Amino acid sequence: MIEPTDLSKEELLDLLADAAKNWLAHDGLWFLEVEKKHGMNEAIELDKNAWQQFTVIEARRIMKRLNITPGSGIPGLVQALKFRLYAFINVQTIEEMSEDRCVFTMNRCRVQEARKRRGLPDFPCKPVGIVEYEYFAKTLDERIETRCIACPPDAHPDDFYCRWEFTIKK
Repeated sequence: MIEPTDLSKEELLDLLADAAKNWLAHDGLWFLEVEKKHGMNEAIELDKNAWQQFTVIEARRIMKRLNITPGSGIPGLVQALKFRLYAFINVQTIEEMSEDRCVFTMNRCRVQEARKRRGLPDFPCKPVGIVEYEYFAKTLDERIETRCIACPPDAHPDDFYCRWEFTIKK
């Protein structure tokens, strides 16, 4: 019988990607069930509430695992963003990074690409994203301000789905 400790680094990374896909599938199925019963607006409101809590838990666990101290600024945020569950299944980039600013872009998003394959419009995730990214960033450093540059239902070019700016005001 195989044990997790028997797996190679590559197999463990594949397992991590599978776990992230499973997490995302559960999140999506939960959302669809709430939407069926209560409608899109109520589902988004409840999703925002859940993400407000989850994103803080995720940030704290990443900080602990990577020894990122609170107040670590933009460098700490950039490091933590690389270890979110999304990072293992989506394509994301960090642009224009400095000590007091960075721009984070979700270039490929499994949720949005699945909808696109089905001929559906983008999922209007902006209200949830605002809560998710703001609380994630603030957990790392209270000084970080989050601004949405574009996120569905906003129009966006084909090379990304959402883009966020993080700054520390001087």
